Amino acid sequence: MSVMLGETVEMSYEVLEEPSVFMQIQKKYEFPDEKGKGQSTEVLNQAFAIYEEEESIVITGRTETAVLQGVFAFLRMVALDNLSEKMPYYCIPSMPFRMMNHWDDMDGSIERGYSGRSFFYDNYKILYNDRTEMYARLMASIGINAIVINNVNVHEKETYLITDVYLKQVKQYTDLFARYGIRLFMSVNFAAPMELSDIPVSDPLDPQVIAWWGKAVAHVYEVIPNFGGFLVKADSEGRPGPFTYGRTHADGANMLAKVLKPYGGTVVWRCFVYNCGQDWRDKKTDRARAAYDHFMNLDGMFDDNVILQIKNGPMDFQVREPVSPLFGGLKKTNMMLEVQIAQEYTGQQIDLCYLIPMWKEILDFDTYGDGEGTTVEKVVSGHAYNQVHCGMAGVINTGDDENWTGNDLAAANLYGFGRLAMDTSLTAEEIAEEWSRLSLADDKEVTDVVVPMLCGSWATYEKYNAPLGIGWMVTPHYHYGPDVDGYEYDRWGTYHRADLHGIGVDRTMEGTGYVSQYNEPWRSIYADTEKCPEELLLFFHHIPYTYMLKTGKTLIQHIYDTHFEGVEEVEAMQKAWQGLKGKVSDRAFDCVSERFERQLVNAKEWRDRVNTYFYRKCGIADEKNRKIYD
Repeated sequence: MSVMLGETVEMSYEVLEEPSVFMQIQKKYEFPDEKGKGQSTEVLNQAFAIYEEEESIVITGRTETAVLQGVFAFLRMVALDNLSEKMPYYCIPSMPFRMMNHWDDMDGSIERGYSGRSFFYDNYKILYNDRTEMYARLMASIGINAIVINNVNVHEKETYLITDVYLKQVKQYTDLFARYGIRLFMSVNFAAPMELSDIPVSDPLDPQVIAWWGKAVAHVYEVIPNFGGFLVKADSEGRPGPFTYGRTHADGANMLAKVLKPYGGTVVWRCFVYNCGQDWRDKKTDRARAAYDHFMNLDGMFDDNVILQIKNGPMDFQVREPVSPLFGGLKKTNMMLEVQIAQEYTGQQIDLCYLIPMWKEILDFDTYGDGEGTTVEKVVSGHAYNQVHCGMAGVINTGDDENWTGNDLAAANLYGFGRLAMDTSLTAEEIAEEWSRLSLADDKEVTDVVVPMLCGSWATYEKYNAPLGIGWMVTPHYHYGPDVDGYEYDRWGTYHRADLHGIGVDRTMEGTGYVSQYNEPWRSIYADTEKCPEELLLFFHHIPYTYMLKTGKTLIQHIYDTHFEGVEEVEAMQKAWQGLKGKVSDRAFDCVSERFERQLVNAKEWRDRVNTYFYRKCGIADEKNRKIYD
C-alpha cells in the first residue's frame, strides 16, 4: 500500500478517529438480497464487501479468508483508480472451488510446462523459499482457493508424497497456503497400496485396500490437519484404475471419498478416460464419446465429497472443440470444469493466444440439461442443481522463469483464469484491460494496443492452426508446430480422415453417433451440415473440399485464406508491439518481441504445410494464386 500510494501508511489494531480503511471480520454479515439470496453458506463464507461508512472504507466478510480477498480487491481498485465508482462493491465468488492443477514432477520437470522448471521440486527434494511465498500471495490475489501441487501422472517417487518421506515438508506448503486462504491437494497414485505395501492388488472393494487407504489418509491428516484432499487420474493413458478389477469409477472414487470424509477431505476425480490403443482403421470407435460413455450411467452414484473434473471439450484442450456433453448430461453429480492455462496445443507460451474468450464461450454454452438457460456456468457454479462442491480447475502455466509464465503476455491467461472463476460476469476485454494496466503499464497507449491484441489472438491462432474444429495436426509428443498426418495413423484416436474428396470425422448417427450425447436442440443442430456452427463443421462431418460455406467460399478456399490471414495478423501484432518500445519495461518488451519472432516462424510453417497438404490432396488451386508449394 505504501508503495502504491507513495506515502507511509499507518497500521493500527485500534479504531482510529481519522478517516481509515477498516478490515473487519463479521461472522454474521448479511449481504444484500440481490447478492446473497440463494447462495450457499460455503460460498458466502468466501464473499466480501467493500463500502464507505462516514469518511472511512470498510472491507468485511464472514471469515479471515474473505477479508483477505477483499483487501486484494481493494488494492486492485486503488491501482486501477476505480475504487469510488465501484463502491459499494459486493463480491460473491462465482465458483466455490477455484483450483490450480500443477503438473510438476519431483525431478523438477513440468509436464507440458513452458516457463522453466518447477519451483516446488528439484532433484526429488521439496523446495521452500521466497518464490513459493510469492507464489502463494500471487494465487490468493487472483482468487485461487485450492492448489494441487503435483502431476496427475503420479510416478514412483511422487507416490511417496503421502508418506513420512515427504509429509512434513508438504506441511510447510499447506501452512503457507492456509495463511492465504488456500487448501493444498495432492495427486495420488491409484495403485499406491501395491507400490507402497505388500498388498497385491488395488481393487477399491478389497478390504485390505480400503484399510490401507484409511490408515494412509488418517496419517496424512495427523500431520496436516487442514489437508484438502486428492486429485485422481485413473484408467487413462496407462494409469492404473478400477477398470483393472472390473469396478466402476464410482467404486474407485467413493472408496477414497469415504476414508477422506471424516476429515473434511474431497476427491477430485478426472473424467479424462479413453481408449488410447485405438486402431485408426476403426471408424466407429470415437475418443470423443469416451468420457460420456464411461461416466453418464454413473450419475447420482458418487458420494457428496466427490467432484468429477471434466475437460472443457471431449478431446484434449484443442484450439477449438465442442463443449463436453457431460455438462449437459450429469445432474446428480458434482462437476468441475477443467481448462488448460498452459498452452499445450495453443502455442506453448511462444505464440500469443489469450484464452479468456474461449473460456467465456464455454461458460456461456447452453447445455439444455434442465431446459433452456442451463449454461455450463450455472452447472459448474452449482446453481443449476443446488450443489456446493463444484467450480473451475486450471492446468497452470507457471515455472521458475523470471516472469513466471515464459511469455509476459501469457500471464494474462493466468490472471484471467482467477478473475473469471471469481466473477464470471467479467468480459474478456475487462480482464485484459485490468491485466495490462496492472502488469505492463497504466498507460492508455499501451492498453489501446495490448487489449485488442490479446482479445483477437485466439482467433488469429485458430486461423493458422487446424481448420474448423478438426484439431490435432501437431508434431507428435511435443504438440508445437504442424505435422498434418502426425497423429493420423497413431493409437490416440486423433484422426482428421482427409482424403482426395474431403476432410472431417462423421460423428452423426450414420457415423460414430457422438451427436446423440447432446441434448436437443444441439443434437439436431450438430447433425445437420447446414445448421452446424461452421467453426465445428469438420469435428462433426466429413465435408467435400468444394462444399460452399456461408461466407460464399468453398471449404478449400477457406483453408487457404485463413492460413494466409493468420500469418498476416501475426505480422500486424508484431508491428503493433514494436510501437510500445519505451512504454513498457525493456525486459518485457524484449521478451515479447522474441516470442513474436518465433510465433511468426511457426505461423508461416503452419500456413505452408497445411495449404500444401490440402492442395496436394485435392488439386484445387488457390483462387488468389498465392504461393502454395506443390
